[in-house]
Amino acid sequence: MAERDRRTVRDLRRGNRARVLQRLYFDGPLSRQELGPATGLSSGSISNVVSELVTEGVLEEAGMVDSEGGRPRTLLRVSPTSGLLIGIDIGETRVRVELFDLSLTELGRTEHLLAQHGYDVERVVAHVRTGVADVLRDADADAASLLGIGIGVPGIVEQEASNGAPGAAGVAGATGAIVHGQTIGWSAVPFEKLLRDAVELPPEVPLFIDNGAKTLGQAEMWFGGGRGAREAAVALIGSGVGACVVHASTPDENARSSALEWGHTTVRIRGRRCRCGSLGCLEAYAGAEALRERWQEAGGPLPADADDETALAALLAAAFPGPDGPEPDPVALSLLDDTAEYLGAAVADLINLFRPERILIGGWAGLLIGPRLLPEVRRYAGEYALRHAAARTAIEMGQLGPDAVTVGAATLPLADFLARGGSRPPVAPVRPAASARRA
Repeated sequence: MAERDRRTVRDLRRGNRARVLQRLYFDGPLSRQELGPATGLSSGSISNVVSELVTEGVLEEAGMVDSEGGRPRTLLRVSPTSGLLIGIDIGETRVRVELFDLSLTELGRTEHLLAQHGYDVERVVAHVRTGVADVLRDADADAASLLGIGIGVPGIVEQEASNGAPGAAGVAGATGAIVHGQTIGWSAVPFEKLLRDAVELPPEVPLFIDNGAKTLGQAEMWFGGGRGAREAAVALIGSGVGACVVHASTPDENARSSALEWGHTTVRIRGRRCRCGSLGCLEAYAGAEALRERWQEAGGPLPADADDETALAALLAAAFPGPDGPEPDPVALSLLDDTAEYLGAAVADLINLFRPERILIGGWAGLLIGPRLLPEVRRYAGEYALRHAAARTAIEMGQLGPDAVTVGAATLPLADFLARGGSRPPVAPVRPAASARRA
């Protein structure tokens, strides 16, 4: 009973710290007096929590503000220098690694190009290892200051503990995240273990690995086009296609998000062969790889070795040459109109299934084609979706640009830090090697 009481007191204290930190992070700077109604905590609890967090260097003063008829009030904010975060995007064309302070101000970045659709696991792990070392070195930063590393990957991510049961991501010594990436040739890849073995990190630095569309969605909900929405669906369109649905926008609102294999919903019966092996998937029509193939099949003037980015830029230039250019290519225009209809029908599925307040289009390819196709995507979505649900859903572009997956990946350790009330995760015990245990 005594142990249970001690755990309860510790959990209550951590919960109070988390509520204060989350409010200051998303709504700060705030005064102690403003924190009371914002968190529902008593003035005594606020005073205790703030005192602890200031002493630990997690909070800092951010100026003064006049009060009505009283002494000026001190504003507080989360200290940007109280920890470092790394976000990594395992993309279709490159591995991007970025280092951030706690305010998500970029301190360093590096990119390592991948061969066209080259997802060799060992090469990707090597790029992550080099990238982490590079950004820390270039920023003259200590790895011990890292609150964690977040990584967005394509595919389905499962968390496995060392005994094979579901466990907590990021814990050193556990098997951790297993990635099932059918379209990129990854079958049950123990990605977290491979990274933990390869990347030079202190054992207390956790790794957080999740689907890239999901990290994109969290970034847009926290800082971009989804901010303030209760539910949003966020589409990631690159060489492939994915999406996530996010309920509530910040961690203190019981936020939930789910990665969707939206690119592998069927938009045409017995249609084009998708790289997943099935027929008629959205990705087989709207992904950048599929657009390149469709444009080549239609006779588009592309070199045989053109990559997805080059091909998509050429397709858009042919369809929309500008006022001083040649006449628009009717084949390119027709292909893009078909693409808008496929996307509109798939967006309608998101509307009918989830009824989100907003649908945001992101990803590097989505950011290229979206501004041109968005009016038609909206029109087709309205034709295919139920009218009542469609009327309540805004379809917009994402606001965070091509770095959104990396920023979203960095929010994974950030969310954990805030939920822990500014405390670092415990260091997992180092498990002896099997040969040592047998000896």
